[in-house]
Amino acid sequence: MTAAATVRKSTTFATILPLAIFSAFFASYWFAFGDAWNMHPCDAHRLHWQTVVSEKRAELAAKIPQEWLLSQRVIDHARSRRSIAGDFLDSLLDSHTRDITTREPTEIVREIASGNLSSVEVVTAFCKRASYIHQISPAFLEIGFDLALSRAKELDEYFNTHGQTVGPLHGLPITLKDHFHIKGLETSFGYVGWIGTFEGTKGTGKEKNVESELIRQLVSVGAVPIAKTTLMVSTWAPENNNNILGYSWNPYNQELSTGGSSGGEALVQALRGSAVGFGTDSGGSVSMPSSYHGIYSVKPSPGRLSFKDAAGSGLGNLAITAVVGIMGPSIRTLRLVFKSLMETRPWEHDSSVLPIPWRSDQELSPDAILSFGFMESDGIVAPHPPIARALEIAYSAVKNKGHQLIAWKPPSHAANAMHGPLARGDGCPDVYSAFKSSDEPIVPQLSHLFPDGNLKKPISLPDYQKITQEMMSFRNQYREYWTSTSRITKHGRPVDAVILPVSPYAGFKPGKFDYSAYTSIVNILGYTSAVVQVTFGDKCVDVVQDDYKPLGERDKLNMDTYDADASDGVPAAIQILGRDLEEEKIFSIAQIVADAIEEYQAKQA
Repeated sequence: MTAAATVRKSTTFATILPLAIFSAFFASYWFAFGDAWNMHPCDAHRLHWQTVVSEKRAELAAKIPQEWLLSQRVIDHARSRRSIAGDFLDSLLDSHTRDITTREPTEIVREIASGNLSSVEVVTAFCKRASYIHQISPAFLEIGFDLALSRAKELDEYFNTHGQTVGPLHGLPITLKDHFHIKGLETSFGYVGWIGTFEGTKGTGKEKNVESELIRQLVSVGAVPIAKTTLMVSTWAPENNNNILGYSWNPYNQELSTGGSSGGEALVQALRGSAVGFGTDSGGSVSMPSSYHGIYSVKPSPGRLSFKDAAGSGLGNLAITAVVGIMGPSIRTLRLVFKSLMETRPWEHDSSVLPIPWRSDQELSPDAILSFGFMESDGIVAPHPPIARALEIAYSAVKNKGHQLIAWKPPSHAANAMHGPLARGDGCPDVYSAFKSSDEPIVPQLSHLFPDGNLKKPISLPDYQKITQEMMSFRNQYREYWTSTSRITKHGRPVDAVILPVSPYAGFKPGKFDYSAYTSIVNILGYTSAVVQVTFGDKCVDVVQDDYKPLGERDKLNMDTYDADASDGVPAAIQILGRDLEEEKIFSIAQIVADAIEEYQAKQA
């Protein structure tokens, strides 16, 4: 193109562009607002989902106090870094905030109970840290700092008046995945169409006025909710994405996914944005993100923690039920929170919770000699090198303490194929309707649910019942296998727990997740599990061996996705599996394993 032609093109473009913009604006104004003149408000709302998102983001930003705002230079620098975990975020904080927010939560509640820290001090520190996190890596669909500080003042007044705490979590700041209703805050569940509504419906009188049972219980024992975390919209994918905040990135390597669907909560816990967090899990949604973020978690069996009055997908499904999981910096913290919730007697307010109080007699002594099943691979997909090494470390650490480990060869994880039909056999009409309510696009991670943008036909009732029978058969086979191990354990009882991978990955790139059976099987069984952190990826050590032979085509595809550079410095964890309703036992076993790993690594160092 000649210089003259270039000038002409530029001039013409400069002349036409304002007119085009005006015409487009006028047209959009006419179609949106002209038609809206005779349109139901909800229909007008549908035409402007981007506007709703912009307003919601601005609302969230306005909830951060002026004195906590980071400069754009700091934000840009943080987003350009490979990692924002560890020292980086700490370096942005004042020493007092840093000191409080990096303490073990069990210590924080002791310090509050002794009068050495006030609830306002603690809540302020965590709200400030959380605000920094959100500005760097958007993590909160709802921010309630003002509500939290108001509650903290009430707790301090109570303590000063009565000389005691309201409960064992007095003044402890918490965050929760945006399933749970908190009075004064919205619940969008990641849907644009739910903003300004109660679960997608306007004018119910319930907007910002409903409290989930779990929230009521937590507040009754002193916990202080400060915010609600972003999630995989609908929860039906192992990544974290929605049209309100966008995709969520792992703070240890910001080119990797947080995982999902509780990835936002894992992100916040990794960066210590609250003392403890709550996610939900129906196929690994708590366990997998926890494993990628260097935190600990417990996924209880159905029937221990309340899901009453919470938002969700497929809530009428009783075959694969979502459970509340707890996420935090230590097993001791998770145990404290779970035990505190049991003290509220949740079964008296939620018929789906079993009447099982905290059972101290189920906990094992730290000196107990245990028998473990040990699974390096399920024979279908082998873990990537960092996870394989984490398993080796755990094996050596546990063995060095005198515990027995036996090869774990249960019924095949191929049974995981039933998880999808059981969990989403209805075709997800609730998800489809929620997207359509605002005309927001279906995020790519959910496109498989709606081929060509349309609803799938639901599974017939006879077919669903058949799959449910297969699930029950698998559960019985697995139980029989577990019980049969009493013949080979030294103590003559079935193995106490199983050590196995959480996921094949130490983090993964967007769109590269392919295998969830290590956790989905746990949900099919209805068992209890915990995640214990072990080590970090090391690109110099964690390499695929030259003599590696794929277990099959799926395993080959899995190993082909391994990137040693991407996994370098990213957490690698293991899973501790117990049987159904063995939460107290698993807390103690997970602590035994965590202590053994810590001692082993100290000696190796």
